[in-house]
Amino acid sequence: MNDDSNPSASAEDNAKKTEKEEKVGFKELELTEQINRALSDLGFTHCSPIQAKSLPYSLSGHDVLGKAQTGTGKTAAFLIAVFEDLLRQPAPEERFAGEARALVIAPTRELVMQIAKDATEIGKYTGLQVHALVGGMDFGKQLQSLHSRHVDLLVATPGRLLDMCERREVYLDQVEVMVIDEADRMLDMGFIPQVKRIVRMAPQKTHRQTLLFSATFSDDVLRLAEQWVYEPITVEIEPESIATDTVEQIVYLVSGDEKLPLLMNLITQPDVHNLMIFANRRDQCRVLHERLRNKGFKVGLLSGEIPQGKRVRTLDDFKNGRLQALVATDVAGRGIHIEGISHVVNYTLPDEPEDYVHRIGRTGRAGKSGKSISFACEDDAFRLPAIEELLGRKLHCEQPPEHLLD
Repeated sequence: MNDDSNPSASAEDNAKKTEKEEKVGFKELELTEQINRALSDLGFTHCSPIQAKSLPYSLSGHDVLGKAQTGTGKTAAFLIAVFEDLLRQPAPEERFAGEARALVIAPTRELVMQIAKDATEIGKYTGLQVHALVGGMDFGKQLQSLHSRHVDLLVATPGRLLDMCERREVYLDQVEVMVIDEADRMLDMGFIPQVKRIVRMAPQKTHRQTLLFSATFSDDVLRLAEQWVYEPITVEIEPESIATDTVEQIVYLVSGDEKLPLLMNLITQPDVHNLMIFANRRDQCRVLHERLRNKGFKVGLLSGEIPQGKRVRTLDDFKNGRLQALVATDVAGRGIHIEGISHVVNYTLPDEPEDYVHRIGRTGRAGKSGKSISFACEDDAFRLPAIEELLGRKLHCEQPPEHLLD
């Protein structure tokens, strides 16, 4: 079939246009009054690029394949589409406990909890019920919540969702809208077999709307998209749009021995507030956290090996200024949405260039400026060229100032 006879193909071509467009106001999208009121409460007046590109298609019922990083507004993009669908399609008169109308799958507990929080805020005037299912937290409480009220929107990690489905506590056969968030990270974490089983429990792709988002469009992600989405519109937000506009990026050329004293001096600088520090592995993060704590710094640790309850308390302490810094792995840091992070430090340069973009996207959010400082030593400087290739430009490399090495 050629493009002339395929209306979705021409729509896809339009969605891929790269020229700058004027800002789109949410009022122009003819959203329901309940959603407009909530967006107004949140101070949202105009769409971010991913919202402006995807919402005209998702609101009209198209499947969407979106390339966008955390921090671009994609969560609100798919939540608005989900709530609009649920509001415009009346709920069945007869409903069973655990029977979800819409489903969002995300790879980490932090991300699921953040999406559920955002959903509660965006949907607060709708009367629709939002539930979150994550591993590592009280199973009984989550089960009690499912039984106590209807499930309009279910946000879940794959493992806990599959567990609930296999116990016949959750049913997906009535799902109208399915969102698969951060598909590339699902691949990285080995969740794809679980997600495939979950998708098979939902209606066929021709009988539901599917929105799939990924930071990268690797061959593996595109193959999965072929299986899960139906005649999708493809929208892409390139990483440099968030990696370069609001974040000043510096690379300090150091030896391995200079990294710790450099980091300790950075933490004490007067312009540093809510510092996030990334390292590649859990053991690196654990050792770094212990060393900083031993030096008297108030530092939290966020990684997959930390119990969920403690991770929640650590995030709360960080958000409320009770910690000077937070040490995190890429997986744990991916779902964090915290305003006011002034600096991000790459203690070790990431193995995957895309993770560099995710890391520095923790700062410079909501139109504010931020600063990213990367430490490049003899062990990881070789990763710089791949990062620069992804960004499409050279990074400024320099020796750190003497006063930061004392």
